[in-house]
Amino acid sequence: MNRRERVLDYTVSPEDKPVDIAERMLTSGGFVARKFAEAVETLAGMWNDADVRIMLSFPAAIVATGVRGVLAQLLRDRLVDLVITTCGTLDHDIARSFAHYYEGEFTLDDERIEKEGYHRLGSVLVPRDSYGPLIEEKMLTWLEEAYSVGVRKFSTKELAWLIGEKIGMKDSILYWAHENEIPIVIPGPMDGAVGSQVWLFSQRRRDFQLDVLGDEQLLSDFVFESKKLGALMLGGGISKHHTIWWAQFKGGLDYAVYVTTAVEYDGSLSGAPIREAVSWGKVKPRARKVTVYGDATMILPFMISAALGLSHPPRMSQIKEHEDDG
Repeated sequence: MNRRERVLDYTVSPEDKPVDIAERMLTSGGFVARKFAEAVETLAGMWNDADVRIMLSFPAAIVATGVRGVLAQLLRDRLVDLVITTCGTLDHDIARSFAHYYEGEFTLDDERIEKEGYHRLGSVLVPRDSYGPLIEEKMLTWLEEAYSVGVRKFSTKELAWLIGEKIGMKDSILYWAHENEIPIVIPGPMDGAVGSQVWLFSQRRRDFQLDVLGDEQLLSDFVFESKKLGALMLGGGISKHHTIWWAQFKGGLDYAVYVTTAVEYDGSLSGAPIREAVSWGKVKPRARKVTVYGDATMILPFMISAALGLSHPPRMSQIKEHEDDG
């Protein structure tokens, strides 16, 4: 029988930082706690490896929560090199830049909420006027301004950067994407309010186009110009799949952290643990890889904080810049 490591108990104190607790979790035996600690080490390993280009993928729903600030921080501090997400990220980032969302509950009466003028997104309440009408007003203005200076075609990266430039607020994910020239790719651009406004604009301006093939060329260049590839994937769906799909053309990811609440047994991509991607050539067999089961809005802040505690330059110098700025 192979030698086994003993399960060790640990304690915590008010003085502990997330990195301290994560290090103790590594010897705790289980259950998701050890996977969380392994994910912290893997994420720190990406940041400490100067040869790795890091992709971040997530679905839009979490942008409706306060974890939007952590996502913006990742772009602000250049801790990721490329983002793949869904159209709703554009929607929520615009809406929350110019209006407010409110706390709700999963158990609220949806008929009553609708009559009061809210959409319910899980336990978040989205005022109707802060979403569709606001996004329509902003997008049609911004698209018309771009069209008036000769723009006839946008990739989703260029669309995201345009929105970020127009928002101009430092709590915005898209602002930091534009400011730091970090590409944001939307593989399903029509599946959201911004996509609908782009389509409506094209009905008035028939020579206007959305260049999704331009995004694919960007991803191709990104992948093939990389020495190594890493990915932090929050949730599944098209964002996760597009990330690992492109990684296969470089032989697979060298680092992979996947956070999900989905189960494996229905055969869904969202439920597929990261080890399944090895069989498709999307993650290298010897990659540092881990799947963590849990809600990203709870796990991500502690994971980022703990991983930062294990990291060193070159990427950490970006964080120091913003600390010095106050």
